[in-house]
Amino acid sequence: MTHAATDYHHNQQKIAQLMAQLNQIVLDKPQAVKLALSGILAGGHLLLQDLPGMGKTTLAQGLAQLLGLSFSRVQFTNDMLPADILGMSIYDQSKLKFEFRPGPIFTQLLLADEINRSSPKTQSALLEAMEERQVTQDGQTYRLPQPFFVIATQNPLQQAGVYPLPESQLDRFLLCLSLGYPSPAAERELLKGQDRRELLKELDTVLDTEAVLLAQQGVKQVYVADVVLDYLQRLVAKTRTSQEYHGLSPRGVLSLQRAAQAYAYVSGHMEMTPEDIQAVFAAVTDHRLGQRFVPAHVTGGQAPQTIAQRILAEVPVVV
Repeated sequence: MTHAATDYHHNQQKIAQLMAQLNQIVLDKPQAVKLALSGILAGGHLLLQDLPGMGKTTLAQGLAQLLGLSFSRVQFTNDMLPADILGMSIYDQSKLKFEFRPGPIFTQLLLADEINRSSPKTQSALLEAMEERQVTQDGQTYRLPQPFFVIATQNPLQQAGVYPLPESQLDRFLLCLSLGYPSPAAERELLKGQDRRELLKELDTVLDTEAVLLAQQGVKQVYVADVVLDYLQRLVAKTRTSQEYHGLSPRGVLSLQRAAQAYAYVSGHMEMTPEDIQAVFAAVTDHRLGQRFVPAHVTGGQAPQTIAQRILAEVPVVV
Protein backbone atom coordinates (compact mmCIF):
# COMPACT_ATOMS: atom_id res chain seq x y z
CA MET A 1 0.00 0.00 0.00
CA THR A 2 1.44 3.39 -1.01
CA HIS A 3 2.01 6.19 1.49
CA ALA A 4 -0.86 8.20 -0.08
CA ALA A 5 -3.18 5.19 0.12
CA THR A 6 -2.23 4.62 3.76
CA ASP A 7 -2.99 8.26 4.59
CA TYR A 8 -6.32 8.02 2.77
CA HIS A 9 -7.32 4.82 4.58
CA HIS A 10 -6.34 6.30 7.95
CA ASN A 11 -8.30 9.48 7.22
CA GLN A 12 -11.37 7.47 6.20
CA GLN A 13 -11.38 5.71 9.56
CA LYS A 14 -11.08 9.05 11.35
CA ILE A 15 -13.91 10.58 9.30
CA ALA A 16 -16.24 7.70 10.15
CA GLN A 17 -15.33 8.12 13.83
CA LEU A 18 -15.93 11.88 13.62
CA MET A 19 -19.41 11.47 12.12
CA ALA A 20 -20.35 8.89 14.73
CA GLN A 21 -19.40 11.28 17.53
CA LEU A 22 -21.14 14.25 15.94
CA ASN A 23 -24.32 12.22 15.47
CA GLN A 24 -24.33 11.65 19.23
CA ILE A 25 -24.48 15.43 19.72
CA VAL A 26 -26.74 16.46 16.82
CA LEU A 27 -29.46 13.83 17.11
CA ASP A 28 -31.55 12.46 14.24
CA LYS A 29 -29.76 14.48 11.52
CA PRO A 30 -27.20 12.09 9.96
CA GLN A 31 -27.63 13.43 6.42
CA ALA A 32 -27.21 17.07 7.49
CA VAL A 33 -24.11 16.09 9.49
CA LYS A 34 -22.65 14.25 6.49
CA LEU A 35 -23.38 17.17 4.15
CA ALA A 36 -21.88 19.69 6.58
CA LEU A 37 -18.67 17.67 6.88
CA SER A 38 -18.58 17.25 3.08
CA GLY A 39 -18.81 21.03 2.68
CA ILE A 40 -15.94 21.59 5.09
CA LEU A 41 -13.69 19.02 3.40
CA ALA A 42 -14.57 20.53 0.02
CA GLY A 43 -13.10 23.80 1.32
CA GLY A 44 -16.43 25.62 1.22
CA HIS A 45 -18.52 27.70 3.59
CA LEU A 46 -21.86 26.59 5.04
CA LEU A 47 -25.12 28.47 5.54
CA LEU A 48 -27.48 26.96 8.12
CA GLN A 49 -30.97 28.42 7.98
CA ASP A 50 -33.66 27.50 10.43
CA LEU A 51 -35.63 28.67 13.42
CA PRO A 52 -33.57 29.58 16.51
CA GLY A 53 -32.82 26.68 18.85
CA MET A 54 -32.65 23.91 16.22
CA GLY A 55 -29.02 22.94 16.90
CA LYS A 56 -27.20 25.05 14.29
CA THR A 57 -24.68 26.42 16.80
CA THR A 58 -24.18 22.97 18.33
CA LEU A 59 -23.36 21.52 14.89
CA ALA A 60 -20.80 24.28 14.20
CA GLN A 61 -19.12 23.94 17.60
CA GLY A 62 -19.04 20.16 17.31
CA LEU A 63 -17.37 20.32 13.90
CA ALA A 64 -14.72 22.76 15.14
CA GLN A 65 -13.89 20.64 18.17
CA LEU A 66 -13.76 17.31 16.35
CA LEU A 67 -11.69 18.77 13.49
CA GLY A 68 -9.21 20.37 15.89
CA LEU A 69 -9.72 23.84 14.43
CA SER A 70 -9.46 27.16 16.24
CA PHE A 71 -12.97 28.56 16.71
CA SER A 72 -14.62 31.96 17.12
CA ARG A 73 -18.29 32.83 17.40
CA VAL A 74 -19.72 36.24 16.47
CA GLN A 75 -23.30 37.14 17.31
CA PHE A 76 -24.45 39.46 14.54
CA THR A 77 -26.58 42.48 15.48
CA ASN A 78 -28.05 45.35 13.51
CA ASP A 79 -25.50 47.85 14.90
CA MET A 80 -22.43 45.75 14.09
CA LEU A 81 -19.69 47.35 11.96
CA PRO A 82 -17.27 45.58 9.58
CA ALA A 83 -14.36 46.39 11.93
CA ASP A 84 -16.08 44.42 14.68
CA ILE A 85 -15.40 41.29 12.61
CA LEU A 86 -12.31 42.10 10.56
CA GLY A 87 -10.32 44.10 13.12
CA MET A 88 -8.98 47.66 13.09
CA SER A 89 -5.81 49.72 13.33
CA ILE A 90 -5.25 51.29 16.74
CA TYR A 91 -2.64 53.91 17.55
CA ASP A 92 0.06 52.58 19.90
CA GLN A 93 1.28 55.53 21.97
CA SER A 94 4.45 53.74 23.07
CA LYS A 95 5.50 52.89 19.51
CA LEU A 96 4.09 56.08 17.97
CA LYS A 97 2.41 54.19 15.16
CA PHE A 98 -0.79 52.41 14.24
CA GLU A 99 -0.95 48.65 14.78
CA PHE A 100 -3.53 46.27 13.38
CA ARG A 101 -5.58 44.40 15.96
CA PRO A 102 -7.09 41.31 14.30
CA GLY A 103 -10.82 40.70 14.70
CA PRO A 104 -12.55 37.40 15.43
CA ILE A 105 -12.44 36.45 11.75
CA PHE A 106 -8.78 35.48 12.24
CA THR A 107 -9.58 31.91 13.15
CA GLN A 108 -9.93 28.62 11.30
CA LEU A 109 -13.66 28.19 11.81
CA LEU A 110 -15.86 31.23 12.33
CA LEU A 111 -19.48 30.84 13.41
CA ALA A 112 -21.34 33.88 12.08
CA ASP A 113 -24.48 33.58 14.16
CA GLU A 114 -27.66 35.14 12.73
CA ILE A 115 -25.76 36.76 9.88
CA ASN A 116 -28.92 38.30 8.42
CA ARG A 117 -29.46 40.46 11.52
CA SER A 118 -26.52 42.67 10.50
CA SER A 119 -26.56 45.41 7.88
CA PRO A 120 -25.71 44.63 4.24
CA LYS A 121 -22.42 46.55 4.64
CA THR A 122 -21.25 44.23 7.42
CA GLN A 123 -22.47 41.15 5.56
CA SER A 124 -20.48 42.25 2.49
CA ALA A 125 -17.27 42.74 4.50
CA LEU A 126 -17.50 39.21 5.87
CA LEU A 127 -18.36 37.63 2.53
CA GLU A 128 -15.45 39.40 0.80
CA ALA A 129 -13.09 37.88 3.35
CA MET A 130 -14.70 34.49 2.73
CA GLU A 131 -14.04 34.78 -1.00
CA GLU A 132 -10.49 36.13 -0.85
CA ARG A 133 -9.34 34.38 2.37
CA GLN A 134 -7.76 37.67 3.37
CA VAL A 135 -8.57 41.01 4.99
CA THR A 136 -7.43 44.42 3.73
CA GLN A 137 -7.36 47.30 6.19
CA ASP A 138 -5.65 50.69 5.68
CA GLY A 139 -3.93 49.46 2.53
CA GLN A 140 -2.41 46.39 4.23
CA THR A 141 -3.44 42.84 3.38
CA TYR A 142 -3.58 40.18 6.09
CA ARG A 143 -3.96 36.50 5.21
CA LEU A 144 -6.48 34.45 7.15
CA PRO A 145 -5.43 31.16 8.79
CA GLN A 146 -5.56 27.98 6.72
CA PRO A 147 -7.84 26.18 6.51
CA PHE A 148 -10.52 28.86 6.90
CA PHE A 149 -14.26 28.18 7.00
CA VAL A 150 -17.35 30.21 7.82
CA ILE A 151 -20.48 28.56 9.12
CA ALA A 152 -23.22 31.18 9.09
CA THR A 153 -26.68 30.81 10.56
CA GLN A 154 -29.68 32.65 9.17
CA ASN A 155 -33.13 33.16 10.65
CA PRO A 156 -36.28 32.88 8.51
CA LEU A 157 -37.21 36.05 6.65
CA GLN A 158 -40.60 35.97 8.37
CA GLN A 159 -38.90 37.02 11.61
CA ALA A 160 -38.45 40.67 12.56
CA GLY A 161 -35.20 42.58 12.19
CA VAL A 162 -33.51 40.63 9.41
CA TYR A 163 -31.77 41.79 6.21
CA PRO A 164 -32.08 39.07 3.55
CA LEU A 165 -28.82 38.03 1.90
CA PRO A 166 -28.86 38.90 -1.82
CA GLU A 167 -28.27 36.12 -4.34
CA SER A 168 -24.72 37.31 -5.11
CA GLN A 169 -23.80 36.78 -1.44
CA LEU A 170 -25.71 33.53 -1.08
CA ASP A 171 -23.58 32.24 -3.95
CA ARG A 172 -20.48 32.44 -1.70
CA PHE A 173 -21.82 29.57 0.40
CA LEU A 174 -21.01 26.14 -1.00
CA LEU A 175 -23.91 24.47 0.83
CA CYS A 176 -27.12 25.67 2.44
CA LEU A 177 -28.72 23.34 4.98
CA SER A 178 -31.72 23.27 7.29
CA LEU A 179 -31.86 20.94 10.29
CA GLY A 180 -35.60 21.09 11.00
CA TYR A 181 -37.47 19.67 13.97
CA PRO A 182 -36.20 16.44 15.60
CA SER A 183 -38.25 13.27 15.53
CA PRO A 184 -40.30 12.51 18.68
CA ALA A 185 -37.79 9.81 19.66
CA ALA A 186 -34.83 12.18 19.29
CA GLU A 187 -36.67 14.90 21.18
CA ARG A 188 -37.37 12.47 24.03
CA GLU A 189 -33.65 11.68 24.17
CA LEU A 190 -32.92 15.41 24.36
CA LEU A 191 -35.37 15.79 27.23
CA LYS A 192 -34.03 12.85 29.20
CA GLY A 193 -30.35 13.12 28.27
CA GLN A 194 -27.43 15.33 29.13
CA ASP A 195 -27.26 18.99 28.11
CA ARG A 196 -25.75 19.34 24.61
CA ARG A 197 -23.31 22.01 25.82
CA GLU A 198 -21.97 19.61 28.42
CA LEU A 199 -21.61 16.86 25.83
CA LEU A 200 -19.66 19.24 23.56
CA LYS A 201 -17.07 19.68 26.29
CA GLU A 202 -16.52 15.93 26.35
CA LEU A 203 -15.72 15.63 22.63
CA ASP A 204 -12.17 14.60 21.76
CA THR A 205 -10.39 15.97 18.70
CA VAL A 206 -10.45 13.36 15.92
CA LEU A 207 -8.60 15.18 13.13
CA ASP A 208 -6.16 18.10 13.20
CA THR A 209 -5.24 20.90 10.81
CA GLU A 210 -2.81 18.69 8.86
CA ALA A 211 -5.41 15.92 8.50
CA VAL A 212 -8.08 18.38 7.34
CA LEU A 213 -5.73 19.78 4.68
CA LEU A 214 -4.86 16.22 3.63
CA ALA A 215 -8.55 15.38 3.32
CA GLN A 216 -9.11 18.47 1.16
CA GLN A 217 -6.40 17.21 -1.19
CA GLY A 218 -8.03 13.78 -1.16
CA VAL A 219 -11.35 15.31 -2.23
CA LYS A 220 -9.69 16.84 -5.29
CA GLN A 221 -8.35 13.41 -6.27
CA VAL A 222 -11.77 11.74 -6.32
CA TYR A 223 -12.18 10.42 -9.88
CA VAL A 224 -15.02 11.77 -12.04
CA ALA A 225 -15.91 9.73 -15.13
CA ASP A 226 -17.17 11.44 -18.29
CA VAL A 227 -20.53 9.68 -18.05
CA VAL A 228 -21.03 11.18 -14.56
CA LEU A 229 -20.06 14.62 -15.85
CA ASP A 230 -22.65 14.15 -18.62
CA TYR A 231 -25.34 13.69 -15.96
CA LEU A 232 -24.10 16.70 -13.98
CA GLN A 233 -24.21 18.88 -17.10
CA ARG A 234 -27.73 17.72 -17.97
CA LEU A 235 -28.87 18.81 -14.50
CA VAL A 236 -27.16 22.16 -14.95
CA ALA A 237 -28.68 22.63 -18.41
CA LYS A 238 -32.12 22.01 -16.91
CA THR A 239 -31.61 24.89 -14.46
CA ARG A 240 -30.93 27.22 -17.40
CA THR A 241 -34.13 26.54 -19.34
CA SER A 242 -36.65 27.98 -16.89
CA GLN A 243 -38.21 31.44 -16.83
CA GLU A 244 -38.86 30.96 -13.10
CA TYR A 245 -35.25 31.40 -11.92
CA HIS A 246 -31.73 32.08 -13.15
CA GLY A 247 -29.68 29.01 -14.01
CA LEU A 248 -26.52 27.89 -12.27
CA SER A 249 -23.42 29.97 -13.01
CA PRO A 250 -20.07 28.35 -13.86
CA ARG A 251 -19.06 28.92 -10.22
CA GLY A 252 -22.20 27.08 -9.15
CA VAL A 253 -21.34 24.19 -11.49
CA LEU A 254 -17.82 23.91 -10.04
CA SER A 255 -19.33 24.02 -6.54
CA LEU A 256 -21.67 21.16 -7.43
CA GLN A 257 -18.81 18.98 -8.67
CA ARG A 258 -16.60 19.78 -5.67
CA ALA A 259 -19.37 19.08 -3.17
CA ALA A 260 -20.22 15.76 -4.87
CA GLN A 261 -16.55 14.74 -4.83
CA ALA A 262 -16.39 15.57 -1.11
CA TYR A 263 -19.56 13.58 -0.44
CA ALA A 264 -18.00 10.59 -2.22
CA TYR A 265 -14.84 10.99 -0.14
CA VAL A 266 -16.78 11.17 3.13
CA SER A 267 -18.76 8.10 2.01
CA GLY A 268 -15.50 6.18 1.72
CA HIS A 269 -14.98 5.87 -2.02
CA MET A 270 -12.68 7.63 -4.49
CA GLU A 271 -14.97 7.74 -7.53
CA MET A 272 -17.89 10.14 -7.85
CA THR A 273 -21.26 8.63 -8.79
CA PRO A 274 -24.65 10.07 -9.85
CA GLU A 275 -25.88 9.25 -6.33
CA ASP A 276 -23.25 11.61 -4.88
CA ILE A 277 -24.51 14.40 -7.14
CA GLN A 278 -28.10 13.70 -6.13
CA ALA A 279 -27.17 13.75 -2.43
CA VAL A 280 -25.68 17.26 -2.56
CA PHE A 281 -27.73 18.78 -5.40
CA ALA A 282 -30.42 20.50 -3.32
CA ALA A 283 -27.94 21.81 -0.73
CA VAL A 284 -25.71 23.27 -3.46
CA THR A 285 -28.33 24.67 -5.82
CA ASP A 286 -31.59 25.67 -4.11
CA HIS A 287 -30.20 28.85 -2.53
CA ARG A 288 -28.50 29.73 -5.83
CA LEU A 289 -31.74 29.27 -7.76
CA GLY A 290 -33.72 31.62 -5.53
CA GLN A 291 -35.36 29.08 -3.22
CA ARG A 292 -36.17 30.88 0.04
CA PHE A 293 -36.37 29.03 3.33
CA VAL A 294 -39.88 28.77 4.77
CA PRO A 295 -40.31 26.97 8.12
CA ALA A 296 -42.54 23.90 8.06
CA HIS A 297 -45.06 25.41 10.49
CA VAL A 298 -45.72 28.26 8.00
CA THR A 299 -46.69 25.73 5.31
CA GLY A 300 -48.88 23.70 7.65
CA GLY A 301 -46.17 21.11 8.24
CA GLN A 302 -45.94 20.18 4.57
CA ALA A 303 -42.51 20.78 3.04
CA PRO A 304 -43.09 21.84 -0.59
CA GLN A 305 -40.98 20.24 -3.30
CA THR A 306 -37.93 22.43 -3.87
CA ILE A 307 -36.60 23.60 -7.23
CA ALA A 308 -33.71 21.13 -6.98
CA GLN A 309 -35.99 18.21 -6.18
CA ARG A 310 -38.14 19.00 -9.24
CA ILE A 311 -35.05 19.09 -11.46
CA LEU A 312 -33.73 15.78 -10.10
CA ALA A 313 -37.10 14.17 -10.80
CA GLU A 314 -37.15 15.44 -14.40
CA VAL A 315 -33.58 14.63 -15.51
CA PRO A 316 -32.74 10.95 -16.11
CA VAL A 317 -29.40 9.57 -14.95
CA VAL A 318 -28.87 7.70 -18.22
CA VAL A 319 -30.03 8.94 -21.62
